[in-house]
Amino acid sequence: MLTVDTIGKVRRAHFVQGKKIKAIAREMNLARNTVRDIIRAEVKTEHRYLRQDQPLPQLGDYVVALEAMLAANTTSSRRERLTYQRMFEELRGTGYPGGYDAVRRYGRAWAVREGERTAAAFVPLSFAAGEAYQFDWSHEIIVLDGVTVTVKVAQVRLCHSRMIFARAYMRESQEMVFDAHEKAFVFFKGVPCRGIYDNMKTAVESVFVGKERAFNRRFEQLMSHHLVEPTACSPAAGWEKGQVENQVGVVRERFFSPRVAFKTLDDLNGWLADKCITYAKAQPHPEQKDKTVFEMFEAERPVLMTYRGVFDGFHATTASVSKTCLVRFDRNKYSVASKAVGRPVDIYAYAERIVIKQDGVIVGEHARKFGRDQTAYDPWHYVPVLARKPGALRNGAPFKDWLLPASIEKIRRKLAGSNDGDRQMVKILSAVLTDGLVAVDAACAESLSAGIASADVVLNALSRQKPTAPTSPIQTPERLTLAIPPVANCARYDSLRLAAAAVTVEVCHGAV
Repeated sequence: MLTVDTIGKVRRAHFVQGKKIKAIAREMNLARNTVRDIIRAEVKTEHRYLRQDQPLPQLGDYVVALEAMLAANTTSSRRERLTYQRMFEELRGTGYPGGYDAVRRYGRAWAVREGERTAAAFVPLSFAAGEAYQFDWSHEIIVLDGVTVTVKVAQVRLCHSRMIFARAYMRESQEMVFDAHEKAFVFFKGVPCRGIYDNMKTAVESVFVGKERAFNRRFEQLMSHHLVEPTACSPAAGWEKGQVENQVGVVRERFFSPRVAFKTLDDLNGWLADKCITYAKAQPHPEQKDKTVFEMFEAERPVLMTYRGVFDGFHATTASVSKTCLVRFDRNKYSVASKAVGRPVDIYAYAERIVIKQDGVIVGEHARKFGRDQTAYDPWHYVPVLARKPGALRNGAPFKDWLLPASIEKIRRKLAGSNDGDRQMVKILSAVLTDGLVAVDAACAESLSAGIASADVVLNALSRQKPTAPTSPIQTPERLTLAIPPVANCARYDSLRLAAAAVTVEVCHGAV
């Protein structure tokens, strides 16, 4: 290919110096036709050779098969697509005698042509204030408590003001979707009229023709609670929620690069909320250039619907209770009250906690764990079992590192050296289930002030703390009501006293 410098020399030699084509070709070692083309194309300063027909001596008979594989690739998922190497191997299996480079070059050229043929134009969208928001997930890598983990970041964007919101979770499950909406609406201090989503499984159960969708029942309850109209995008049409798709890249570049480190997920989410506000205050609005995103958000906020309070966003499932008072959920175990053993329970999984119910009564509640093979114990769930097995207090897994109030802990240490210390301690702990932790701790403090560490003394002090219930009046039956009410007459007692004295005198005389 001729360089621009060579073309310039040819043009100057002919038009300035007046040299003939033959002389220029001889001096510059160029073909006469090449020199002639440069001179005749006066407005061109660059010369390219364009081949009209590309010969395919080896691949020609296999082009149809190759194009069929390339077309099939465009409709397959990314995981199932064939590489050019695999296509080459398939063609070799059918007798193709050529090399891999010819297959690769043709495949790339075909992709360019197909991309140009299928390129589409789009219409820019405009949203009114308070009209809609867009929701999506992204996966980001952070260092959490010294360990590198991948967190799922819920991303929400108001379509009019472009105000952003991001919150990180360890899961992408339905209860996290519920919590992300609650946190976003509280952050925005209002709710838009419409939500735009992709066809995520936590929201959409079935995709029909056009925009018709069968939304998940629990997701529809969330939308109904906040009076939001859900709208799902067409499958594989991310441009229909292009604002939040763009936000994913912005948040990743500005918030998570370089890799950030935090002690807890709450610390990360608090930092993300501050970063969203800082970004909005510094970022000009793409349409209203003289205003920032935050200023547009402040103007949009009064138009939003009023936040209607927290939606009870949980994911419910049923589980059995083991003989060790444990239920399994999401690869972890949680303890329940011992009375729940033997019958199934309902697990209500929230974004940050687990609530376990049996017959509508809470039998366990724990902070949610997101690792694997972890166990969350509540020692008070096992106290009724200690009444039958007091020796388990010493080595029971639920009671290791058990933090008790100061006075109860002192009593426990003093009783640890006695022969029946475990049994006495179990009596004290059992009293907590009926009288409360504060009352038992006060009774233990009273026992320690007297210099005695004994379950009997603690229980006695506890009983004296209880207020005496007033005696209810006894209603006299009608058949026992006196016909003549008694009249108070002290003189009658004097007559009885005198009569008794006279009897005593007569007895004394008779004895003499």
